[in-house]
Amino acid sequence: MIMKNFEQGKQIIKNIIQFLPNGPGVYKMLDDKNAIIYVGKAKNLPNRINSYISASYLPIRTERMISSTKNLEFIATQNEAEALLLEANLIKKNQPRYNILLKDDKSFPYIQLTKSHKFPQLTKFRGKQNKNDIFFGPFASPSSASWTIKTLQKVFLLRVCDDSIFNNRKRPCILYQIKRCSAPCTNQINEKDYNNLVLDSINFLNGKS
Repeated sequence: MIMKNFEQGKQIIKNIIQFLPNGPGVYKMLDDKNAIIYVGKAKNLPNRINSYISASYLPIRTERMISSTKNLEFIATQNEAEALLLEANLIKKNQPRYNILLKDDKSFPYIQLTKSHKFPQLTKFRGKQNKNDIFFGPFASPSSASWTIKTLQKVFLLRVCDDSIFNNRKRPCILYQIKRCSAPCTNQINEKDYNNLVLDSINFLNGKS
C-alpha cells in the first residue's frame, strides 16, 4: 500500500511539472485533506520538482511525504530572494509537518535585526527571541538565511559585525570597500540615514518593496 501511494504521489508530481514556469518560485505539497504538508523553494521550479521523481534514492521521510502528496501548488517569484522570503513566511504560517520532520527537530534559523542598538546589526539567529529586536523567518535552512543576509548586505549595506568589533573599529573594513556595508562604525553614515536603510530592509523582508 505504501509503495502504491508513493507511485501515485510521483505521478501527481509528474503531471504538474509540465505546467511549471522555468525560474524561481515556491511549491506547496498538499495531502488528501488539502492541508499543506511541505513548503519548498527552488531556483528553477521544474528542475527542483523533477528531482523528486528522478532521484535514484530518496530518504524514507521524503518517500513518505511523496506518498502523502495528493496535489502540488506553486507560486512563481521574480528572483530567488523573493522565493526564500516567501518560503519562510509560508513555513511560519502553516507549520507543515514534513518541514519540521525533515529538520530532525533542530530549530529553524531566523534573521535578526538588533534594534536595541542605534546602528542595528544584521545576523542569523537561533534560540529564544527577545522583544527588543526584530526577527524574520523561520528559514528552511541555515544556508537560506545566510544567502538572504548576503543579499540584504549588497542592497541595504547593513552591518553584520559583532558589537565588540563595531565598538573598536578605527577604519572601515573590507565589506565597506566592496560595497557590502555602509560602515557606521567609523561614521561613514549617520544614524538617521542608516536607520532609513534599516527601515527599507524591513519593508523588503515584509514584502512591501
